[in-house]
Amino acid sequence: MPTPVLVSTRAELVEALAERRGRGQQVGLVPTMGALHEGHGALMETARAAVGDGPVVVSIFVNPLQFGAGEDLDRYPRTLDADLELCGAHGVDVVFAPSVAEVYPGGDPQVTVEPGPLGSVLEGATRPGHYRGVLTVVAKLFGLVRPDVAVFGQKDYQQLVLIRRMVSDLCLGVEIVGAETVREPDGLALSSRNRYLSAREREQAVALNRVLRRAISDAGLGPDSALGAGRAELRRANGVDLDYLVVTDPDLGPAPAQGEGRILIAARVGTTRLIDNLPIHLGAPSPTRTSPNDTEGDS
Repeated sequence: MPTPVLVSTRAELVEALAERRGRGQQVGLVPTMGALHEGHGALMETARAAVGDGPVVVSIFVNPLQFGAGEDLDRYPRTLDADLELCGAHGVDVVFAPSVAEVYPGGDPQVTVEPGPLGSVLEGATRPGHYRGVLTVVAKLFGLVRPDVAVFGQKDYQQLVLIRRMVSDLCLGVEIVGAETVREPDGLALSSRNRYLSAREREQAVALNRVLRRAISDAGLGPDSALGAGRAELRRANGVDLDYLVVTDPDLGPAPAQGEGRILIAARVGTTRLIDNLPIHLGAPSPTRTSPNDTEGDS
């Protein structure tokens, strides 16, 4: 199993990529905060498929700018040795694991990326300033790595939509690929925060996926019907404290009466906040639509 090159400074990163960039190969980037699992492994495989023989870079950086007061910055898991093993198993070439001082050498940046109206709804309403921090660090990583392709999981769907909008609005010239969510056999989306769940909470957390599936099965009459079915399923769940359950269009605008949309959920199970989402077809069934029991999703 090849061992990725581990770099922690800007200069080391430039050196690690210089030769292959000089040969004209495309560079793929998978930004992460570490505590990697097979969902991240799927992102690495997607990046490899996108760039072929070009280098795949995984960044591991717990970004303080996207954590608010009282959030889990200090206890967010740091598992670099295990992360390197997983990166090696998925053929990653370079792991960029900088310090906070390396990413923000002057302290908190004076210039940040404003996410616009979409940054203040859903996750943004619960976590003010979160997406400003996310977009700022992603923009910095794009500047440091200069990737041709960057891969993000669909589990953080609002993040994916905002990153695509940032790249478009700011003409950053990076192809953004959204990879499907990897799930446990019972439907729970893989997440670094799942390790916070007790055994009992882990059983309760599966309700998020059941709510989404139930809503999808009743989407033929439109978004209100879908949400009603999802809320009915939620009432049968124990230990799930709902933050939001919404149906939107694919860009997180108002849900159409008919056509393609997205259903998103956020809830706390114990002290752990979890999110999930799935594509949903509203109104008459799509001729190509798969069964609601099929695994589709996000990473």
